[in-house]
Amino acid sequence: MLNLSEVLIQNPEIDTFTELKVLIEGKAASSGELFFRIDVKPSYPDTPENWEDQLEGAFVGVHSVTR
Repeated sequence: MLNLSEVLIQNPEIDTFTELKVLIEGKAASSGELFFRIDVKPSYPDTPENWEDQLEGAFVGVHSVTR
């Protein structure tokens, strides 16, 4: 399981929500994880209101393409 909190802790160089989304797509493609837990809210200034949907979409979108 890929936990958002672990991704944030392991990647302190990420400064924007956009960068985080790209990172989640990359982790989904390379990690082999099938589940994504959104256990914290990212505190970036550009975090949109629908941030959960966007991160879930970034994770799931990669898996639907690779199957």
